[in-house]
Amino acid sequence: MSRLYHSEQGYVLPTLCEELTRYRRARKVLHLPGTSEPATLYVLARAWPDSAYPLRISVNGTEVPGLLADARFDNYTWYELTVTPSLLRSGANELEFWTDGQAMDGWALALENGHREPASFVSSDAGSTWRNEKMGYLNTSRGEYVVRLRLAEGEDPDPPPMVWEDPDDPRLEHLRRMLPGDALSSEAILDRVRALCTWVCTRWQIQTANEGVVYTPWDAQTIFSWGHRARGHNGLVPIAYCVHYAIALVSCCAAAGIPARGAVFTDLVSGDGGHFATEVWFEELGKWVLVDPTVDAILVRDGLPLSVKEIQQAGSDLTDLFTWGAGYDLQIKHPYIGFLLDDRVFNGLCFRHRAVWPRADFLSHLELAPPAHGWAAYGETDLVWEREDLTRGFGMFPHFGKQDYFDAPPQGFPG
Repeated sequence: MSRLYHSEQGYVLPTLCEELTRYRRARKVLHLPGTSEPATLYVLARAWPDSAYPLRISVNGTEVPGLLADARFDNYTWYELTVTPSLLRSGANELEFWTDGQAMDGWALALENGHREPASFVSSDAGSTWRNEKMGYLNTSRGEYVVRLRLAEGEDPDPPPMVWEDPDDPRLEHLRRMLPGDALSSEAILDRVRALCTWVCTRWQIQTANEGVVYTPWDAQTIFSWGHRARGHNGLVPIAYCVHYAIALVSCCAAAGIPARGAVFTDLVSGDGGHFATEVWFEELGKWVLVDPTVDAILVRDGLPLSVKEIQQAGSDLTDLFTWGAGYDLQIKHPYIGFLLDDRVFNGLCFRHRAVWPRADFLSHLELAPPAHGWAAYGETDLVWEREDLTRGFGMFPHFGKQDYFDAPPQGFPG
C-alpha cells in the first residue's frame, strides 16, 4: 500500500511550461506526513534533445543525484527517482529544480496553469527571491509544477464514480439534431453505434500534433467545425486526432441516449504507443464494447463485439478481429493511420495498459477538460488505470480500479 501526494491534475499545455537555467529555478512545495520508508519522486519534464546538463534537484535544501535526459523521448516525459526518508519531513517540503546552462535550452518543467495561489514558485536570480506569479518561460502564467511524491505509507483514494452529461443541457439537444437518423431510429444497439461511429469518423480527416498548432477543445460541435475547416483558434491549423474522435463519439452517444466513456491506452506511461477510443455500453451483452471512431472500427469475434479485456486477452495479432465502417476509407488515406494501425493497434501494443476517463460531461462542463491530452506523456490525475499498473510504472497516478470497476454497468446514466 502507498499513497500519492500532488497538488495539480496534470493539465499541461506543452507550449507554455517552465524553462530552467542556472539562474531560472523552480520550486514545488508539497505537504506530507512523516515517513520512515524511501519515497518516489515523479517529475514531468522535457529535456532538450542536445541538452548537455542534467536536471539538478534538491530536497529541503539537500541536493540529490540529478536526472539525465532519456534519449528515447524529446517531449514531456515522466522521470522518477528515489528519495531517502531522512530528507523528508512532516509538513511543508521544498523541492527545487534547475540546470547548469545559461540559456533556456536544457530542461523544461511541466506547468499546469490556472491556480490562484499555487504552492509552486519561480526564481530569476538563482534562488535569492521567489514568486508564484509571472511563471512559465514567457512570465505570463500562474500555476503548479507537475511534481508528485509517493510515500510507502497510506493508501490511494477509491476511483471516482462516472459523471454523465446533464440531460437537460441545451447543447445535448442541439447535438442530437445533427445526428444521422439511423443512429436514433434503429432498435439494434450495434446498428446505432455503427451509424454514430461512421458519422463521427467522416466529419473530418485526422490532423495530428505534427500538423496542427492549436489543440481543439473537447466540445463536440467545435471539434466538428475546426476539424472540417482545418482552421481553429486564431486561424491556425488545429490538432484534432484520436482523442477528439473518441470524445466526440462519447458526446454523440449521450445525445442518442447511449452510455459511453473515453478509453485511454498506452504501451508505456511515457511511450509513444498511446491511443484514445470509446467504450460503449451494450445492455443486451452486459458489457462495455470498444469502438474506435478514429478508424471507424469495432473488434468482433464469433459475431460478438469485444470488450477491452477480451481484446487484451486476444494476443498480439488482432488484425482479423477488426470490422470496418465507411470512415476507414477516408482515414486510411492519411499516412499516420497506417502507422497507428501497424505499429500500435494490430499488434496489441497500445492495449497493454488501459484507463477510463470518469467524466462524460464535456458539453456542459468544458472547463473540466484537459487542454492538451495526448500532446505529452499521460499525466492527468482523472485517469483510472488498472490496479496492477500501480506497480508497473504508473505510480504517478492516484486512481486504480479492479476489474469490477471497469466492468460495472453505467450507474446513474440519465434515462
